Amino acid sequence: MVLEATMLVLDNSEWMRNGDYTPSRWEAQADAVNILFDAKTNSNPENMVGLMTMAGKSPEVLVTLTQDIGKILSALHSSKIMGNADIATGINVATLALKHRQNKSQRQRIIVFVGSPIADSAESLERLGRKLKKNNVAVDVVNFGEDAENAEKLGTFVGSVDNSSNSHLLTIPAGPQLLSDVILSSDILMEEGGGAGPSGAGGSGGGGGGFEFGVDPSMDPELAMALRMSLEEEQARQRAAEGASGSAAPSLPSVPEASSADASSAAAPPAAPQLAPAPSSALPSSGSLVMSGADPIAGAGSAADDESEEAMLRQALALSQGQDSSEDVEMSDAGARATVAGAAPGDDDEEMTEEEAIARAIEMSLQGEQEKK
Repeated sequence: MVLEATMLVLDNSEWMRNGDYTPSRWEAQADAVNILFDAKTNSNPENMVGLMTMAGKSPEVLVTLTQDIGKILSALHSSKIMGNADIATGINVATLALKHRQNKSQRQRIIVFVGSPIADSAESLERLGRKLKKNNVAVDVVNFGEDAENAEKLGTFVGSVDNSSNSHLLTIPAGPQLLSDVILSSDILMEEGGGAGPSGAGGSGGGGGGFEFGVDPSMDPELAMALRMSLEEEQARQRAAEGASGSAAPSLPSVPEASSADASSAAAPPAAPQLAPAPSSALPSSGSLVMSGADPIAGAGSAADDESEEAMLRQALALSQGQDSSEDVEMSDAGARATVAGAAPGDDDEEMTEEEAIARAIEMSLQGEQEKK
């Protein structure tokens, strides 16, 4: 932040009544004074600004170096438009006002508004410029209104006073743009953060002053801190999202169709063998003792010996007649086969399958229960 004492020199000649700048040349200057005062005082709390005019009977200092914007606005309201401007005399008076500043460590700067023809010669202005440079006084010139006529003289003056690019010439032709907006985005306020670059493009017309987030931290530190924290949180969230996407598991290599088909067929378990269902005519439509989906009573009876097969048949008959499963059924081997088969004693040699024997036994047991009823 530059520590400066600045004198604003206004052109209050009769030429300021023209309306080629919005709303008029004088009103455009007054608006620019407000912008310049805010920019200078906000850039450093010890900066001070003064105000003077250079037309009329003689140049007049309206406000000495101050930090009170109220004094500046009151002086602008009471000033009058009259006579012709004397730029050389006005700059000399501004130099004397800066010389009497209280804080000698403040740099000296003069900002001159020139909106009327210059009567001084280029040589006299050049000599004045060398004098100001010797006294370490920087000068910024705003050339508007009669910009084409004054461009050469003002260019010579600024070139002679310039020291390490501390002085600037800003030429603003007539147009719909506001004078304050062009100044805000120019090199004149670049050191205070108001300019967007050497070209002066991109300046904010809303009074943002080029501050981060458009908010002056010295005016509203809490809002500036909240905006900065919000930006940091958003950046952290974006970095986390990028890290998560970068650490995702790599995709598996693709498998040809033929290979995938072979793998699926090899991985599938072998189908369980299905037992042939018993004939529907051999089983009753209701009252069956065999639950659907249950394993056959014989199970692995085809591989068992005769004793285990006969014991299972006796148990099935006992259940069908309502007897206790622990009761022994006294039947001879030949008689049991004859009873199950439903044939005469002489037919012992006739062979039956296991499923047919069980079905026939269940059917006979059901018929016996019906006869008892």
